[in-house]
Amino acid sequence: MAKRTPLYNNHIAHGGKMVDFAGYELPIQYETGVIAEHNAVREAAGLFDVSHMGELELKGKGALESLQLIMTNDFSDMADGHVRYTMMLNEKGGQIDDLLVYRFSAEHYYLVVNASNCAKDASWIESHLLPNTTFKNLSDSIGQVALQGPNSQKIMLKMVDENALPDKYYTFKQNSAILGINCIISRTGYTGEDGYEIYCPAEKTAEIYETLLSTGKEYGLIPCGLGARDTLRFEAAMPLYGHELSEEFLATEVGNNIFIKMNKPNFIGKQALIDNAPVFKRKGAELIDKGIAREGSDVFDANNVLIGKVTTGTMSPYLKKAIVMVRIQKSFEGEEIFIDVRGKKLKAKIIKMPFYKRAY
Repeated sequence: MAKRTPLYNNHIAHGGKMVDFAGYELPIQYETGVIAEHNAVREAAGLFDVSHMGELELKGKGALESLQLIMTNDFSDMADGHVRYTMMLNEKGGQIDDLLVYRFSAEHYYLVVNASNCAKDASWIESHLLPNTTFKNLSDSIGQVALQGPNSQKIMLKMVDENALPDKYYTFKQNSAILGINCIISRTGYTGEDGYEIYCPAEKTAEIYETLLSTGKEYGLIPCGLGARDTLRFEAAMPLYGHELSEEFLATEVGNNIFIKMNKPNFIGKQALIDNAPVFKRKGAELIDKGIAREGSDVFDANNVLIGKVTTGTMSPYLKKAIVMVRIQKSFEGEEIFIDVRGKKLKAKIIKMPFYKRAY
């Protein structure tokens, strides 16, 4: 039986169309529809339930060393109150998951992981901890909502003092009071827009969620579901586990090399990355021929040679054109590709990612 987040009843009350996602009952969309929700985030604001995400805690004198061993990024120069993206690899250099690391102090960190991987991640991390590190899975006790869009700050300032908000992207404030509830407010998101992710006690999530919706109504805020979350992250060319990321894909084949610090003395999977040159690469493309390519569609070069597959594809709600992310052979240097859509090869051209980028 699928689990429910603290906001299940709120989704039903707001007309959410519920689906099973990562073992949770979550709204794929509301009556407004995916396109309206997507564009609300681009032009005003949208509110997402992300309470299904996992929160894992590392503490102790060995916490930093453990992070350095298990993660690809370097946390040795990370300051308190900062957030850092990283990947976590297996011994073959494949991606177990991608996640965010929050630093409270040199001996206290939060790891925010994908819901579908939470149990797997927790087991992997716990089994690779170095001495003097304690581990807790806090996921069931924490609720999380994401307020995203250009009007997010205006909405938050109706609810909290300016000092309670982090002023820079990928930073956070702890012990920020919302409705008298102790919260973590993080300036992060998965939409390509400015916004905030709010962590709070699970039992207080509904109160914060409903107050945000009512407060933000004058600024165009609406509830948004999983459908819009996926199209938004796709326009921003953010990789998604199970699509662009996989335990079977070498980490150096994703275009995330900036988050792989090969100058660190060691991390799990480093030797595999040294020993194995990348064979594939992630690229973005726009369809020239009419049609929409979906995940799994074969990709060919101009000589009809199979060179890869589509990992994500849809009609962009905001850009109003069909776009794809593809995993293709690294040796391919052309700009023209052909994607098999139900037996018909549609022409597409390689374009720069992200497809959409907000000017901060």
